[in-house]
Amino acid sequence: MPRPPRSNPKTRTRAIELRKEPTPAESKLWSLIRNDQLGVNFRRQYAVGKYIPDFVCIEKKLVIELDGSQHLEQEEYDEERTKYLNSLGYKVIRFWNSDVTNNIDGVILTILHALEDKTNH
Repeated sequence: MPRPPRSNPKTRTRAIELRKEPTPAESKLWSLIRNDQLGVNFRRQYAVGKYIPDFVCIEKKLVIELDGSQHLEQEEYDEERTKYLNSLGYKVIRFWNSDVTNNIDGVILTILHALEDKTNH
């Protein structure tokens, strides 16, 4: 029996568009987590169902979201999205763009701890 598609073509096309225009915070974080630099593979703007998380580690079922000020007005949407991803077994961690800009070491440490937590469970 064939595996169902992970997302629809429209969502995959949008993910490709988002990869072409990353925010400064996304670019900064991506430069530090790409190419297995943390010991695992992350994908950027990778479609999961109808959502496109900023970064996904399929192996560890970890999603990293970077939030700008627009997320202050879309808390309900973010909650729904997190519940959906949790239902698929993903742990979602969120950072403000300013955290990436001003405290990248703390962000990386938090990601490493989340990866460890996913290993121990």
